[in-house]
Amino acid sequence: MQCFEIQKGSTSLDGLRLAERPDPTPGPHEVVIRVRATSLNYRDQMIVTGNYFGGPVSRNTIPLSDGAGEVAAIGSAVTRFKTGDRVAGTFFQGWISGPMTERHPALGNPLDGTLAEYIMLHEDGVVAIPTSISFEEAATLPCAAVTAWNALMVSGKPVKAGDTVLCLGTGGVSIAALQFAHAAGARVIITSSSDEKIKRACILGASDGVNYKRFPDWEKEVIRLTGGHGADHIIENGGAGSLNRSFEACAFGGKVALIGFLAGAPKGDINPAILMMKSGSMIGIGVGSRAMFEDMNRAIEVNKIKPVADKMFPFEKAVDAYRCQAAGDFVGKVVITI
Repeated sequence: MQCFEIQKGSTSLDGLRLAERPDPTPGPHEVVIRVRATSLNYRDQMIVTGNYFGGPVSRNTIPLSDGAGEVAAIGSAVTRFKTGDRVAGTFFQGWISGPMTERHPALGNPLDGTLAEYIMLHEDGVVAIPTSISFEEAATLPCAAVTAWNALMVSGKPVKAGDTVLCLGTGGVSIAALQFAHAAGARVIITSSSDEKIKRACILGASDGVNYKRFPDWEKEVIRLTGGHGADHIIENGGAGSLNRSFEACAFGGKVALIGFLAGAPKGDINPAILMMKSGSMIGIGVGSRAMFEDMNRAIEVNKIKPVADKMFPFEKAVDAYRCQAAGDFVGKVVITI
């Protein structure tokens, strides 16, 4: 089979190369998936450049955690799937349900990922995908969408109708969170440096957008837009560089879901007293379990949600897909079709 590999010790995109590996043969509880589409997350940029946790990859590794396809073969003891089923792999292999109590291995690093014609997973690390969406749309779900679902629906108090949700940016997590919050009857405010991206987010259900180039103190604009109330839920993709602003934008009793670190280092000290004085909470989100993925898929089906697969590239143009994602030239997710 053909696949892409990040070469051992890679510190740049030059380390991503087309390779050949044997077609996988399933063991008793394993499922072979013919991958039809994969998608990129910010994490994947860090892995290929050697900046992810643990540094450069220690062996040639197939990248990407997100992919969808159909079951091509099953092991003799598999009971959860049959040949031809439309499926996706879970980000964490081994986290079935309940709270995270240990660090499970993830696809794309340290485990081989989905940028290949075929992947082989234990049947417990696979879920059925909604019948209402395409392989390309399903490929956006395993990391970003499950993260958004966990942040809004599982960890801390769940979003409810009438709440205000603030999504930082227009990447995969924020756009999925926008769609889930809108379906739940919440108001969604989204931030971006692009008026065009804000316009697209509003078509998807955002009530307001804040261009942080025009409003560098965007937290004040969020407070103004909510009549002084603030946001009940904040999808915090910026990390240390934007935490203080998120604390300021948070409503009394609100929740900051800490997900990423796109905003870099903090400007000044992080001041948790801001959140403390509001009886607010901050919760770290580490993607989610298989059970969360399955619950989310049911919600996607019932609410007829169409995940946003914005830019698509063929398998042989995988390097171009990485460049597109690194440039931020998309809304939602960048997808590679196989």
